[in-house]
Amino acid sequence: MKKLLLLALLATLTTGAQAQEKKKTSGNPIADGWYADPEGIVYGKECWVFPTYSAPYKEQLHFDAFSTKDLVNWTKHENVLTSADVKWAHMAMWAPSVIEKDGTYYFFFGANDVHEGEIGGIGVATAQRPEGPYKDALGKPLIGHIINGAQPIDQYVFHDDDGQYYMYYGGWGHCNITRLSDDLLSLRPFDDGEMYKEVTPKGYVEGPFMLKRGGKYYFMWSEGGWTGPDYRLAYAISDSPFGPFERIGTILQQDPQVATGAGHHSVVKAKGKDEYYIIYHRRPLGETDGNHRVTCVDRLTFRPDGTIEPVKITFEGVGKTKFKSK
Repeated sequence: MKKLLLLALLATLTTGAQAQEKKKTSGNPIADGWYADPEGIVYGKECWVFPTYSAPYKEQLHFDAFSTKDLVNWTKHENVLTSADVKWAHMAMWAPSVIEKDGTYYFFFGANDVHEGEIGGIGVATAQRPEGPYKDALGKPLIGHIINGAQPIDQYVFHDDDGQYYMYYGGWGHCNITRLSDDLLSLRPFDDGEMYKEVTPKGYVEGPFMLKRGGKYYFMWSEGGWTGPDYRLAYAISDSPFGPFERIGTILQQDPQVATGAGHHSVVKAKGKDEYYIIYHRRPLGETDGNHRVTCVDRLTFRPDGTIEPVKITFEGVGKTKFKSK
């Protein structure tokens, strides 16, 4: 009997390994389940994705993560951060931004869908491994007030070439930039003494992201309503992390043959010289539940003049690639 069970187990493992070897593309979505607002980042030779667990606000109380060495085969890491580790977060934890500095992994998140006078906003947790477990580092929000009309959500931490760490954030149609201190656990005034500067481009709704390429700053954001089919991404290019950011065009949107509500994204660079991938969420065709969002990956390409080609969203996803250590 034991021998039969062992043989059955070996057969299952062999079949699984063979299926993984035969898998040529990631397929979209890249993971089972409802996940949105994916933050992608390269740690060493792996790509990690930290998304929102897409559920009604009161049930949105934990984060899972996904890792891959090739964008095709993904490993799930459950409960990397939960509300049990953030005592001030009682609902709606979402839209992570992650970064590593000096061997510590930082996990920024929004919580409580905060309004002025309420407790909530942008928090930060830390861990010694990408998969956590992460623990609340402050015991309170890092940013918990409405400044320049921007709800403190949808933060993105950007590490510039000069060593500065900036945070772009904001909902309700307003985007701020602030500067992080060396330990990434507090804010540092700009040279003029200001703590926050508004950098809102025309059409901005939420979900800011910054990419630096060829000395230029590519600022991207989401437009439209997050529960609607016209949710989309737009971008601007500037010579400065502070802008000005003049809208150039739409780079990601629904395709009536594939999916609707494509938006709230991040971008990762692979080992190739100019090889970029966009990680985003979208809504399956015919779906009416606003929370049904899935995480996908497709290619992001640039024209010779530096502008971005509109992304073609696919069911196939992308083929295998490699990542390099920094």
